Amino acid sequence: MISQILFSIILIAAIYLFSKNAGKIRRNILLGRDVNRSDRRAERWRVMAKVALGQTKMVKRPVAAIMHFFIYVGFIIINLEVLEIMIDGIFGSHRIFSKPLGSLYGLLIGSFEVLAILVLVACVVFLARRNIVRLKRFSGTEMTEWPKSDANYILIIEICLMTAFLTMNAADYKLQALHFGHYIKAGSFPVSSLIAPSLSANPYSLEITERVCWWFHIIGILAFLNYLPYSKHFHILLAFPNTWYSNLEPKGEFSNMASVTNEVKAMLDPSFVPENNGEPASFGAKDVTDLTWKNLMEAYTCTECGRCTSVCPANITGKLLSPRKIMMDTRDRITEVGNNIDKHGKDHQDGKTLLDDYITREELWACTTCNACVDACPVNINPLEIITEMRRYVVMEESQALASLNNMFGNVENNGAPWKYSNADRFNWAEKLGSGQ
Repeated sequence: MISQILFSIILIAAIYLFSKNAGKIRRNILLGRDVNRSDRRAERWRVMAKVALGQTKMVKRPVAAIMHFFIYVGFIIINLEVLEIMIDGIFGSHRIFSKPLGSLYGLLIGSFEVLAILVLVACVVFLARRNIVRLKRFSGTEMTEWPKSDANYILIIEICLMTAFLTMNAADYKLQALHFGHYIKAGSFPVSSLIAPSLSANPYSLEITERVCWWFHIIGILAFLNYLPYSKHFHILLAFPNTWYSNLEPKGEFSNMASVTNEVKAMLDPSFVPENNGEPASFGAKDVTDLTWKNLMEAYTCTECGRCTSVCPANITGKLLSPRKIMMDTRDRITEVGNNIDKHGKDHQDGKTLLDDYITREELWACTTCNACVDACPVNINPLEIITEMRRYVVMEESQALASLNNMFGNVENNGAPWKYSNADRFNWAEKLGSGQ
């Protein structure tokens, strides 16, 4: 009874803490501007099933795709076993699903064990890729000590959890064979039965091993759950809504700015009155609260995998821009804004902005708007939207476009085209064609 009470207290505390921290992230996301991403629902379900559930954008890198698939499936399926552990912990039962599921239970436990081994292998491979092979896309100015450590922590935690799971089952397997206590014959153990001979033959030592691993496994999972809001691995939960709310328009299509549209309508129709609820028109984004809630959701969904940066032509040619850094900076800034709200209230101004304090203008103007980063992201994150919104602010609010862009703007205004030639001279080049020269 004491262990049941203790487990219930730990479970309730873990769920409460996770809900509190997840609620702060939700609050931070909703600080962004509103945008409608609820249309074309059938298409959105298909995109989510294909990209988030089906992992279709991972296959461009086959080795990573296979390893990630092992961890992804293992995480989803093995954690079904957590439900049984929680019920056993609350009610003091042991393998409560074994009787109602019958022979299917043995198949499930056997499958869990095979997946556990695959997860272990994948985690070891990923650790080697990061720390021994040192793939280039896992480095960069934004990949400071914490992002690198965060990735390693998660992989090590997964290895520990899977090891505890298999050791727990190995001790359980031997205790079942000894008909010890309440350890009824239940389950199939194709992997842990191979580990069992290395464990003690003493049933009391086996029971201690099984209980220690049981507690370590379930507390480790609850601790992992509460670590997620502080980690890039929050994408485990956000990848699904993030892909559901994807931009379904063609990648090269820019959205019209309502404030600009209103000004054009007012020029064409003097009687036009914009519906802006009395708020002054603004252009682009200077800080995170000028971005949409979808932009902020994407910042929290970023996996820091570096696929976007590895295909960015600006980054490849040595420019300062890294699309991954754009997302990480956005996440860091909105988290800072949220912390300021918690400490000082919602009206607090810390004098900092996403532009200049986090993202430099050199980074913004290095972007070629090619959409390579958008195409490469495995969960449909769009760094380009943030870049273009900040460019809009620089150009339309501060009038600080690059000199080359100002020349182009002047040509468009005066000549109707980006080039310096007037309309009257535009087809002079064709005159030589008629004369045969």
